[in-house]
Amino acid sequence: MTSLVDNVRGLREIFEDNEYMRLAGARKELIVIISDHITMIKKLVSEMIEERRKANTIEDLYKKSIAYESKVKPYLNEIRIHIDKLELVVDNELWPLPKYRELLFTR
Repeated sequence: MTSLVDNVRGLREIFEDNEYMRLAGARKELIVIISDHITMIKKLVSEMIEERRKANTIEDLYKKSIAYESKVKPYLNEIRIHIDKLELVVDNELWPLPKYRELLFTR
């Protein structure tokens, strides 16, 4: 995201205000999209950790597994949705981990 922000700043140095707004609009929108997904991932991970802590205090293994199933697992699906969307907008060169689709088809 830093290189995207630098790119937008560079446009301001080169172009007049009206041309800058036209050219930088999509890039600025992309920065907002990426930031929103990162914010949601961090929020959901924090909430999931809190639910996991609560579940870990349960002594009965059956009840603990039910708590994990009903309280912790749903966060994984929500987090994955945001990560999948980030994978679509972040350039392959900048994505530090294997993408989900790459993991599925790696031999």
